[in-house]
Amino acid sequence: MLGIVGTKVGMTRVFKDDGKSIPVTVVQVSKSKIVQRKTQEKDGYFGIQVNYGSKKNVSKSNQKKFKDNGIDNGYLAEFNLTEDEFNSISNFDEVTLEFFNETEKVDVSGVSKGKGFAGVVKRHNFKTQDATHGNKHTERAPGSIGQASWPSRVFKGMKMAGRKGSGNVTVQNLEIVDIDKENNLLYVKGAIPGANNAPVFILKK
Repeated sequence: MLGIVGTKVGMTRVFKDDGKSIPVTVVQVSKSKIVQRKTQEKDGYFGIQVNYGSKKNVSKSNQKKFKDNGIDNGYLAEFNLTEDEFNSISNFDEVTLEFFNETEKVDVSGVSKGKGFAGVVKRHNFKTQDATHGNKHTERAPGSIGQASWPSRVFKGMKMAGRKGSGNVTVQNLEIVDIDKENNLLYVKGAIPGANNAPVFILKK
């Protein structure tokens, strides 16, 4: 799917003509120049690599990509495309908001906010134990996590306390409320993953 890279600015609201208030997330779309095109004959699939942001140290192979395209060192993002999508952007050097319109829906991917170490109540929405009837200091404890005689171990994947957040999250089928092409701003209905100023990837449906 064709996509663009942006930076999450924050949330606000947009008022429609009928006075309805819609919560939106504002995304500042980055300038994403195409630095490499993947073809079925050479790479086994259709796709493009685009640059975004700035980065001090990059590998030598990426240095050559940036130098050949006359841009500063940065990060790379790759989007897998269909053959029709690949052919439709053959004459473009940059992916911009021109490829998006307000009538379509998008998938938004990003890295969720890190919450640090969390217990099972916060991390997995466990119910708390009774705070009465002799229960003492274990209201938020997970309870039993396995059996004694068999299998005498804890199964893999058991929901336990641990690090919460800071993982890849994708929210699907979000509506585009408004597009400000002059300022490269995209207004997406609802919340999207990630902290403010974090990069997000917006994919067309």
